[in-house]
Amino acid sequence: MASAAAGSSAAVPFWRAAGMTYITYSNICASLVRSCLKEPYKSEAASREKVHFAISKWADGKPEKPTVRSDSPEE
Repeated sequence: MASAAAGSSAAVPFWRAAGMTYITYSNICASLVRSCLKEPYKSEAASREKVHFAISKWADGKPEKPTVRSDSPEE
């Protein structure tokens, strides 16, 4: 009987074999699904597509003023 570790190394996910992270693969799949939607669902999904996040640098054990960032290149 083969060990579980030996079997799992042979089953590399295709997104990993292609050199992608799971997040990149997931974003590509989500984009494809959104592009296949019909209106009004397509525009609703597009409005939820953007992601905003805040980055705070720390200096001397205290956070500095956070910077709000977005994942969209146009901003």
